[in-house]
Amino acid sequence: MKRWFPTREQLLQSRWLKPIAHRLHDDHLWHADRSSVARGVAIGLFFGLMLPVAQFLFAILTAIVLRGNVAIAAGATLITNPLTFGPIYWLAHRIGSLLIGGRVDEAAAQRIEEQAEAMAANQGFLESMWYSVQSAGAPLALGLAVLAVAASVVGFGLAWVLWRPRHPASRRPGEPPKAP
Repeated sequence: MKRWFPTREQLLQSRWLKPIAHRLHDDHLWHADRSSVARGVAIGLFFGLMLPVAQFLFAILTAIVLRGNVAIAAGATLITNPLTFGPIYWLAHRIGSLLIGGRVDEAAAQRIEEQAEAMAANQGFLESMWYSVQSAGAPLALGLAVLAVAASVVGFGLAWVLWRPRHPASRRPGEPPKAP
């Protein structure tokens, strides 16, 4: 899997990353330790749920600034993908509707779904999804914000609690590390 990803040196030589290359020397951005992985998970989950576009970019830039693991932050944005997009946005709309109005407007949700299906038949998937997001408005935005904050807090906590550091002292002197 490592062969598919650019090395640290290749990234530092990239002309696109020249403006921020001086920040990419921090070891926390590349090594998997408890704090940088937990920050990377939180950052990736937040931007994965909060933004419908450019999630990788914002997650990576924030990971650089907050010294989180860059690869973990980028990978955690994949919480939203073509399979999870619908259920996550449906749940976010329900949460936002409950927080704004105290109840879920089933008729409005049904209208949005019908309009999205009609548009998908005429215009295509991406255009219909964008229209659905715009039609949902404030309840969706509020629900996504609540989900993004909750997921990032839970993700950080789980990564922190479940992290099991390797104990080099548990090996005998001269013994190589055990393979996972």
